[in-house]
Amino acid sequence: MTALVIGAGPAGLMAAEQIARAGHKVILADAMPTPARKFLMAGKSGLNLTKDEPPEALAAQYPETWIHPYVTAFGSAQMQDFARDLGIDIFTGSSGRVFPTGMKASPFLRAWLSRLDALGVQRHTRWHWTGWEGRAFLFDTPEGPQPVDAKVCVLALGGASWPRLGSTGHWAGLLAIKGIDLAPFRPANMGFHVAWSPHMQPHFGKPLKSIAFLVGAQSLRAECILSARGFEGGGIYEISSKLRNGYPLALDLLPDTDIATLTDRLARPRGKESLSNHLRKATRLDPVKLALLNEWARPLPQDPEALAALLKHLPVPLGAPFPIEEAISTAGGISARALTSDLELRALPGIFAAGEMLDWEAPTGGYLLTACFATGFAAGRAAAERLSSSV
Repeated sequence: MTALVIGAGPAGLMAAEQIARAGHKVILADAMPTPARKFLMAGKSGLNLTKDEPPEALAAQYPETWIHPYVTAFGSAQMQDFARDLGIDIFTGSSGRVFPTGMKASPFLRAWLSRLDALGVQRHTRWHWTGWEGRAFLFDTPEGPQPVDAKVCVLALGGASWPRLGSTGHWAGLLAIKGIDLAPFRPANMGFHVAWSPHMQPHFGKPLKSIAFLVGAQSLRAECILSARGFEGGGIYEISSKLRNGYPLALDLLPDTDIATLTDRLARPRGKESLSNHLRKATRLDPVKLALLNEWARPLPQDPEALAALLKHLPVPLGAPFPIEEAISTAGGISARALTSDLELRALPGIFAAGEMLDWEAPTGGYLLTACFATGFAAGRAAAERLSSSV
């Protein structure tokens, strides 16, 4: 019996492998000219496969608890074993992030595709899924319309970020027609606009280091980049979901110095020295931090205690998040209540879903890939079991 997997990113490739290993014929279709384009793009700056940490710590990075069983069953240890089994040497950095020794995604993908070919997976590119024709899945292909009648199907078409790499989110309309419960797409792991004044221009492209982001009760030591549009980079991505949902942001510009010590330093006599020079000498703020303080807090308070409080909690007037097309990932998609525990669509028996199509999100740092692999693994195994029980 034939299984169909639509989408050749990490989740789809993993699902196809699990079905093929169970001895079933697999057709793998993707709309792009080559598979796993977003995966390859992610690997250009170093392919962060996962985070080497205990299952419970890894699962805690996913706000949606319904996904925890999948990333626990196929988590960091399994991700690392999977890479080694492909012949990819890996290492763990000082932060616990796991990378291939060569840092790139292309050797990993080549080895994986070679293994899928050996398992007999039939790969088709430039096959764009357009819906159904009766019971068959219908594709627009270079050879014209192509129906595929499959006993089971795994959908792994990605979210709606980086559409030029294949994740267009077009599938949402197709599933909505079938009554599948969907959460609206929202950008995740993205930057935020800031309406800078002209005096900030010399600092664009510079990192903001040794600070803490204050979001609600959370204090996160991290870094970000000041760009002409606003804040970008890993630190802001990690808290982006809270900021997107309306939490205010403040900065602790001197997280290693308590407010009492700062107040004492700022209270020292400054004589004829300007407040600006006195502040710089007393705090040793770098130019980027001084620029931000002047950007958002002028006129600076003369009172040492008030100025120290501002240094420890500088409100940030964030604008809108960057558009979803530029986000690293997306939240939204197929809701948990639309799925069984096997990731089968309740309204469409025999059709499973995996990866960023599902309504979950996570920070960068290996968590995104881990969940895509994990849900692809679970959906593929369940689809294979469905096929086996039908024989």
